[in-house]
Amino acid sequence: MTRHAHTRRTRRPRSVTVAATLQILTVVPFLLGTLVVLLYGAGAQAAAEAEITRQGVPAAVLAQHGIDFGGSETLAIVLVLILVALAALNLAGKRAGRILSWIFHPILFAMGAVIIPSQLFTVQLLESAFKSSGDSTLARIDVPALVGAATHAMPGWLPYANVAKLALTTLGSLLVVILLALPSARTYFRRT
Repeated sequence: MTRHAHTRRTRRPRSVTVAATLQILTVVPFLLGTLVVLLYGAGAQAAAEAEITRQGVPAAVLAQHGIDFGGSETLAIVLVLILVALAALNLAGKRAGRILSWIFHPILFAMGAVIIPSQLFTVQLLESAFKSSGDSTLARIDVPALVGAATHAMPGWLPYANVAKLALTTLGSLLVVILLALPSARTYFRRT
């Protein structure tokens, strides 16, 4: 190891290390959510379909309206890969990591503020959508029972993972942008 490489490694400012750590921490709830969908998604969808059938509504209504408690986690996997790459670039002191983090984290913030609350407030959002749809079949669905059936098929810790995901994608993203804008980070990225 050259003296220059050793000096560069030991001089990484805490702000960059904390920003990269936040990026890696943000990966965790996305990975947990992906795992839950893979292991429990089909069961949750089956439970929702059984509940809606019990209410006298054809299970096909869920698919017709795009309601899938199993979900697709393609976006989550893409976000995980991006976050890991950005953290690695930032820890290595690559300017591209800092610049791409400044671009990506505001997008992640917006996604977190819009998409993730829908996972936390599913009952309220579905009730509102069903009532405003003008569809009498949707309006008579007992949404709390429907969502409750799907939720019972999921692990009990999932809401906590969703709250962590919301906090890390919103507040965490703001912190990453701020930490990478600090003078110590700016100096670090200029040197490497």
